[in-house]
Amino acid sequence: MRVTLVSKPFTTMWTFLATLLLASACGSAPPSTGAGNIAAVSGTGEYIIGPGDTLNIFVWRNEDLSVTVPVRPDGKISTPLIEDMVAVGKSPSALARDMEEVLAEFIRNPKVNVIVEGFVGTFGEKVRILGQAASPQAIPYRDKLTLLDVMIEVGGLTQFAAGNRSKLVRVVDGKSQEFRIRLDDLVNKGDLDENIPVMPGDVIIIPESVF
Repeated sequence: MRVTLVSKPFTTMWTFLATLLLASACGSAPPSTGAGNIAAVSGTGEYIIGPGDTLNIFVWRNEDLSVTVPVRPDGKISTPLIEDMVAVGKSPSALARDMEEVLAEFIRNPKVNVIVEGFVGTFGEKVRILGQAASPQAIPYRDKLTLLDVMIEVGGLTQFAAGNRSKLVRVVDGKSQEFRIRLDDLVNKGDLDENIPVMPGDVIIIPESVF
């Protein structure tokens, strides 16, 4: 939200600022619908492994145990010394810790890194783009995904898109909330202030222009 202060008495300005701070502290002010407010509720998402993902498993100082494996439809993976470990529903770091626990029975102080090379993700982790995108689709969420990344993935806006009237629908604290996003400014004018983080489960709706 942008606030423009015009020339007024000094005390009036401070009264205005104090009112804003008080409203913020009490939580009484309604959320704005701009990019800044979306960023404030974005948090930090962590990728959750899904069936069909390709995982690069690296075991430090044990090249014979380092492999690249797919996550099977049953949600499990098998690597040297580890058979049928559940991978689906875990973050890469959580899976690495579980693998270290099993490998500790065979080698001393195992150090495991899990890198997701092929992203598919779980159903709830996908980001869905509807309406006037060049290629509307559901794309897998990945760490640090941004709105610009999403628009590149779907090929940008169609010529009929009302990009600046687009909405992002996000579940925050169990409740669905809508935020206005200005995709035309981002995609066609390069306004990176609109390039906010995208979260798992987000739905982006791009309406059609009314002629």
